[in-house]
Amino acid sequence: MSRFVAALGAMAAVLLSSHAFAQAYPSRPIKILVPFTAGGSSDMTARAISAKLPDSFPGATVVVENRPGANGAIAAEAMAKSPPDGYTLLVGSIGTFAINAALFPKLSYNPREFDLLTVAVRTPNLLICNPKVPANTLAELLGYLKKNPGNVSFASSGTGSSDHLSAELLWQRTGTTGIHVPYKGGSAAMTDMIGGSAECSFQNLGAVSGHVKGGRLKAIAVTSGKRSLVFPDVPTMAEAGVPNFEVYSWQAVAAPKGLPRDVSAKLHAAIVAALNAPDTKARFDAQGFDVVANTPEQFGAFLNSEIGMWKKVVETGGIKAE
Repeated sequence: MSRFVAALGAMAAVLLSSHAFAQAYPSRPIKILVPFTAGGSSDMTARAISAKLPDSFPGATVVVENRPGANGAIAAEAMAKSPPDGYTLLVGSIGTFAINAALFPKLSYNPREFDLLTVAVRTPNLLICNPKVPANTLAELLGYLKKNPGNVSFASSGTGSSDHLSAELLWQRTGTTGIHVPYKGGSAAMTDMIGGSAECSFQNLGAVSGHVKGGRLKAIAVTSGKRSLVFPDVPTMAEAGVPNFEVYSWQAVAAPKGLPRDVSAKLHAAIVAALNAPDTKARFDAQGFDVVANTPEQFGAFLNSEIGMWKKVVETGGIKAE
C-alpha cells in the first residue's frame, strides 16, 4: 500500500512540476534563429515578432541570432537539435522549410519533424523585365521566348530560390525556355536587370516595387491569386493566361519537435498577436507582405503541399543544388 501511495505521490510531483514549468514560461531569454544575414525578409519578420513578444510575455527577453550558411541548413539544424522547451525558435523562409527539402536529397534536417507554429507572412513574386525587352504583357513575353528559345536571360537570387523555381515553373507550364542566371542575392540580380545585362526575373514584390514605380523595371504579372493592392493594374498570372500559377515567398516560425502543449499554445498565441499588432501589420502591408498567422495544423498541410509542388518542379527541370 505504501509503495502505491509513493508512486501516486511521484506521479503527482511530475504533473505539478510540468504544470509549473508551463505556467512559468518564459522564465529566461527566448532565442530566435534566422538562417540568413540581417536585413532580409526572414530577419525582418523575426525582429518584428521579437519586438512584440514581450507584450504577451511581460518582462521577457527575446534575442534574434543570425546564423547564415548552407542554404539555411546551419540555423535549421541547430534549432532542431535544441531542447524542445520553447526557448529556441526558428524564423525561416520558403527555402528553409520547403525548397531545401525538394532540392537536397540528403538534407541535414527534416522540416516535417519540426513543431510547426505558424506561417507568419507571405508575398507574391512579380514577373519583371528590363524596359528594353520587347514585351509588355505575358502573351507578348511568351511570344518573345518562343522566338528566342534558350536565349532570354532570367536572373535569380540563387539556384533553388523561389524566383529561380518560379521561372522554371513558367517554362514548364508554357513550353518555353530561358537562360537561368543565378546571382548571390536579389539585389545583385536587380543591379544587372536595371543595367540591361539580364532581361527578366521573378522577384519578391516588395523588393522591386520601387524599381517598377520608378520606371527602371516593368511589371508583367504577379504570382498571387488576386491582384496586388500595390500594383492594381498588373494582372495575375492566371488573368494573363497561365492558370494555376500561384507562388508566394513566405516566412514561418517553428520550434524543436516535442514542445510541451501549453508552451506551444502560449507561443502560438503570442506570435499571432505580434504579427497582427496594427503597427506591425501596417509595416508588412507597406512592403507588400500579407500577414498569414495560421494554425500549426494549417501550416503542416501547407508545407506538405509546397514540398510536393517544388519537388515536381525540381525533378522535371533536372535542377541540381550548387
